[in-house]
Amino acid sequence: MKAKIKQFRFSQRGSILVLVLVSLIILGALGLGMLSVAYGVRHRAIMLRNEAVAMLAAEAGYEKAISWMSQQDDMLSALKDGAPGMSDSLEFVDGDCDYRIELFAFIGARPIYRVISNGHSGTFNRTVDVLVVQAVSGWDMGACRVLFGGTTTYPVSFADDEIIDLPIQINKLDDNPDNRDIYIKGDPRFLQSVTMGESRYRTGSSSDKYGSVMDLFEDGIYFEQPDCKVTDEASVQSKVDRFEESSDSQFRFTPVAGAPVLNPHPAVQLEFFVEGGVGKVRITNNCTVRGYQRDQNFKTLDFKITPGSDGKQSERYDIYAYHFMPEDAEEAGARFTRPIDDTYVSQSIGGVESEPGGQIFVDGSVIIGGDKSSHNGDQVVKGKITVVATGNIWLADSVVVDGPHDGDGKPTTDNPNILGLLAQGVVKVIDPGISGYDAGDKNNYPGPPDVNLVGFAYVPIGRDEGGEEYERHLPDPMVAEAAMTVGGGGWGAENVEWNGYGNRKEEPGSGSQNDLVVHGTISESSRGVVGLIGKDGFLKYYYMDERFLEGILPGDIWLRGKYIPAPAGWQDYRPSN
Repeated sequence: MKAKIKQFRFSQRGSILVLVLVSLIILGALGLGMLSVAYGVRHRAIMLRNEAVAMLAAEAGYEKAISWMSQQDDMLSALKDGAPGMSDSLEFVDGDCDYRIELFAFIGARPIYRVISNGHSGTFNRTVDVLVVQAVSGWDMGACRVLFGGTTTYPVSFADDEIIDLPIQINKLDDNPDNRDIYIKGDPRFLQSVTMGESRYRTGSSSDKYGSVMDLFEDGIYFEQPDCKVTDEASVQSKVDRFEESSDSQFRFTPVAGAPVLNPHPAVQLEFFVEGGVGKVRITNNCTVRGYQRDQNFKTLDFKITPGSDGKQSERYDIYAYHFMPEDAEEAGARFTRPIDDTYVSQSIGGVESEPGGQIFVDGSVIIGGDKSSHNGDQVVKGKITVVATGNIWLADSVVVDGPHDGDGKPTTDNPNILGLLAQGVVKVIDPGISGYDAGDKNNYPGPPDVNLVGFAYVPIGRDEGGEEYERHLPDPMVAEAAMTVGGGGWGAENVEWNGYGNRKEEPGSGSQNDLVVHGTISESSRGVVGLIGKDGFLKYYYMDERFLEGILPGDIWLRGKYIPAPAGWQDYRPSN
């Protein structure tokens, strides 16, 4: 009996040992499996982390590239000159990236840039490949304020019942105390987006400057946006330099003021018209503008930014009174007519060539307009052309584009004709009446020009027929169909009445103000004076020409500091090894 019990116990112990051994094997296998799973999870986590880091590094490179682009005076010039920063690399704790910027194409007239940024972390690589364009507004303002001489400016308000149907950008003013940089009286309506350089909140506090007016911005208002560089003299100069260099030599002018008048200014007169279905321009070089200026700041609203002041000071400038050309201008080759197509050039940058477009460069001032002629008064542009002046651009007549217009009078989207104007001075509508006033007038106007000036011919401008050559008027409405970039001040009208001085000459029977219609875009360093409601000058009717969103051939007179992805222009991927 005892032997059987011992045998049973021995057998039991053996079974337990087998069970323990089996359990140990199972637990060991489970442990190894768990270790394997843990290792796989950890490895997978490391892979995901490295891949995420690589992607974030690529995006950081893209953001650095966009920041660099926004700091350039002129992107096309930067790429053409191979400026430092077109390509670079960044180092991070767990990764790095390298990027490059290049000109991809011209779509229509708009430069398309390409940013390629490669992010790396461990064995992982991710690429961000983005096509970007420069942001464009309908109305850019260095400041929503009028210049009053010296460092004095005055705010311009958007008024009750006004409808502003174009996108607006207003730069940061850095005023103290910190108030809204857009000025509003009543309830104007902003139908398109508005971007501001400043914050929504007052500096150093949570006080909301915009809470009470947010409902006026129907398409939104966006804060802390990059400033437009229209106030940056170096940026404007860079555009002008590239434009001069790329223009055909026969359409680069340096006029000489030869007529013996007071305050002479050298200028080129341009007259646009269509003849036999061909767009043409009559060019008169070596014109002399007789300038006129008030003797004290309180007598005028005609100011421009003082060169070299970084937009912080302004001064009175000589407005247009009248002008002369040499009597032998045609014989000497200073007055001639050319098809606009003759001014066409292309710009080639990094192997990418723009579509052709017209360019006229003037190292001086420009007068657009003339006497009633084959173009029937209006200046009619058929073709694609940009005019750049280192001085002022004076509009002495309506300037419109040929081709189809819609029911509201704007050029239709398929209209191929387009005009760009860029001045380092101002772009202004002249007062045709200054030459008609007597010299003994209370405002001390220069009086009628000496039309018998030896060796020079007086050039009348305006629209009237008959009567004295200097008794001229402008049309009502006065129309400007162009993209206007004003580096030295604002867009507007000269000789608007102020403090009893000045008084523009209106169309007979039109009352104290004529209508000024803009179909285009405006980029100005400061607000220009157009008129004083109910008193003098013009009533504004501004409409954006959406065609300018595609640029102006041969491209890029825009000055916004913001670059955005083109539609469907973003892609990111794992590069193939």
